[in-house]
Amino acid sequence: MSQLPRPPRRERRRASGEGDKTAPRQESYRSLRTPFAPLSVFTDDRIHAIHETALKVLEELGIKILLPEARSILARAGALVDENTEMVRIGRDIVNAALASAPKSFKLRAGDASRDVVMELGTMAFVAGSGAPNVTDRERGRRPGTLADYEELVRLVQAFDVLHLQGPYIEPQDVDMRFRHYATLRAQLTLSDKVPFIFARGTPQTEDGFELIRIARGLSAEEFQNGVHTYTVINTNSPRQLDIPMSQGIIDFARAGQASIITPFCLAGAMAPITIAGALTLQHCEALAGIALAQLSKAGAPVVYGSFSSNVDMKSGSPAFGTPEHFKATLGAGQLARMLGLPWRSGGGSAANASDAQAAHETQFALWGSVLAGGTVCLHSAGWLEGGLSVSFEKLVTDVEALQMVAEVCQPTPSDDDAIGFDAISEVLPGGHFFSAAHTMARYRTAFYEPLVADWSNFGNWTQAGSQTATERATGIWQRIVAESRPLDNATFNEALDAFIVRRTAEGGAAPVS
Repeated sequence: MSQLPRPPRRERRRASGEGDKTAPRQESYRSLRTPFAPLSVFTDDRIHAIHETALKVLEELGIKILLPEARSILARAGALVDENTEMVRIGRDIVNAALASAPKSFKLRAGDASRDVVMELGTMAFVAGSGAPNVTDRERGRRPGTLADYEELVRLVQAFDVLHLQGPYIEPQDVDMRFRHYATLRAQLTLSDKVPFIFARGTPQTEDGFELIRIARGLSAEEFQNGVHTYTVINTNSPRQLDIPMSQGIIDFARAGQASIITPFCLAGAMAPITIAGALTLQHCEALAGIALAQLSKAGAPVVYGSFSSNVDMKSGSPAFGTPEHFKATLGAGQLARMLGLPWRSGGGSAANASDAQAAHETQFALWGSVLAGGTVCLHSAGWLEGGLSVSFEKLVTDVEALQMVAEVCQPTPSDDDAIGFDAISEVLPGGHFFSAAHTMARYRTAFYEPLVADWSNFGNWTQAGSQTATERATGIWQRIVAESRPLDNATFNEALDAFIVRRTAEGGAAPVS
């Protein structure tokens, strides 16, 4: 079991039927289901038209696939391949067969079974901001990511149950690319018991990653193959292209029975048509192509339908997030995923340059788009800045506040008659108050959400106490979590893990495939 501390927030209590306020409240942030009926932005016939057009694009225009092995796999299934142009036209019969074999539900297995994550429509999981070259915090400033930064982010994410999977938060640029995958995966496996992430950067690195997970989790090759123990994110090169490492990643993860989140990154007006419907059509066609390749590599391979469509600032060409277009695209993606019946990935984030009001409202608008669209897993849900150029320690903490509010909304509401409060209403005379009512005293510690960084004291007390902003208070929170965290108690497996890394490093590691 992890020795890492719970986040330093509330010590809330749940009252028993007899008014006992000493029993700890049992939160269920580790496993969330959305309580909301998903919203729609398009009519059903428009969603059908987008799907049909995406199939038409694959059949008539095709997609460029740079990996010869991937083209061969599709050709054997009946796709039309032009080796001169590397274009592949994929018939709807191939796509339909792939959709039929793709699992509608699967479980991502963590080091601690209580942290397993079910991937299916209706469940909800969050991943912190990922894929950034830089990291930032109030005291050390903005800088290129290092392994020490990555390890601190792993520790921080481990502390919050509402962040369900580990991820590729930043690039540790002080570690050679041949060895970087050892360092990042070792951090995940020794500092966290959550589901780990592996980059798809070529078969040698992927196979190294699989072996490290088998060692750390004490799994045989068969046990690893028969469970889903890790995941990757596959990004297409919009418009209509799959490069070599991404194609190889789809194949490698499918054959190993591990999960691929197949995500086109379509920015309307730049890499996709400027309309939301047009961007979703391109996104849908590229995702279907990746899903088809995965299922042809191994029928039944776990896949997640990915969506990360937004718009750009047409004056500068820079990506924008948390916009109305981003919100609408997320709702539309949810409709497409529900039509397919597949678990799906949405995206949060912000294009703001600092952890300020703009960053907060963009991130929360994107978050609610994901929640109301029924996203199964939302990447970049905490800490993401500058459209993905940096991850902020303070913003991760303040964004977790919003995620925990969402998680609270997902908790079951009391269903007993006493919760309706007739006795409480009858106890308090007109003009009185409920602060000391028996009903209140039995329940008050569970009645309200207690935040991480807010200060509910009045203005006078707040200013006398130092008038820290939420971002300033977040600094102390993340620093304390990182300082108090401890590695997992897993010495036997860690020795074997390090022995493997030492051997592979001496052999020259594994260079990424480009």
